[in-house]
Amino acid sequence: MYHQIGEPAPRGTPYRSLVVHPADFRRQMTWLRRLGYRGLSMRDLMPYIRGERRGKVVGITFDDGYRNVYRNALPVLREQGFTATNYFVARQLDGGNVWDYEKGIAHADLMSADELRQWAAQGMEVGSHTLDHPYLPKLSPELADYQIRQSKRELEEVLGAEVSAFCYPYGGENAELRSMVRNAGYTNATTTAGGLARADDDVYELPRVTVSRSTNILRFLQKCMTRLEENRRRRQSGV
Repeated sequence: MYHQIGEPAPRGTPYRSLVVHPADFRRQMTWLRRLGYRGLSMRDLMPYIRGERRGKVVGITFDDGYRNVYRNALPVLREQGFTATNYFVARQLDGGNVWDYEKGIAHADLMSADELRQWAAQGMEVGSHTLDHPYLPKLSPELADYQIRQSKRELEEVLGAEVSAFCYPYGGENAELRSMVRNAGYTNATTTAGGLARADDDVYELPRVTVSRSTNILRFLQKCMTRLEENRRRRQSGV
């Protein structure tokens, strides 16, 4: 799970850790490839999660649709032959991270509709991150369902193709919201819960591994390619 790929904000800036330096991202993708792993979008990853295919694969996702991902991550993904999913906030195309402003987080540009289409044209996946990036559990069921369904429709209109992947803003989800996502026609949804996805996971509640600015290459490889995270998750859940 990534957010931005760019130059980190000044020290002391809130959520500075969610901006991964382009050189670090390149190093991470290079090492995945060297070790025989393939980076995949959620669309391409699902057969592996469902147990229909086997292989050395890692899902790559980006939240929010930042323009610096288009500029700094897309060329690296293409070089490595990887695919990835970017979850777009449907009504902020060519806008910014307005949901962050009250936290003191600096403005960051989001991709335009044309950049979204170019992202998809390069083999990447467009997913939904709702219309406006709200914390869904705090909304009425009617408004939450509208955010989930309408964002799919609006992104599909822009893209001219199906949008099947969803991501819960802030990781806010519950059984009712998962049912809404399923009924809206998505095939999978990701959370912010930490862990490696397993075949017995609910595909509308898939965990991810956060990659932050401070994640060095050794920790990155541990997170992505060993069972350390899964074992930690099992211990926490008592499984």
